[in-house]
Amino acid sequence: MVTITIPKKITKGKELIIVPKEEWEKILKLAKKKIAQLELERGLEEALKEVEKGEIVGPFEKVEDLIKSLER
Repeated sequence: MVTITIPKKITKGKELIIVPKEEWEKILKLAKKKIAQLELERGLEEALKEVEKGEIVGPFEKVEDLIKSLER
């Protein structure tokens, strides 16, 4: 087994964990998916609150109606 000494000034006294790159990429991929899921859930909650408050517009029959609504 190879031993590597990491100077304390690099870790600043904190714990250091070393994992193989392939495992790190899996962890990172899962973390990104979780963050995206949480952002989607937050956005959905916000949208549902707006619907409850009646703060929505549409649906529109024509693009022109949408444009008029946006100009107000």
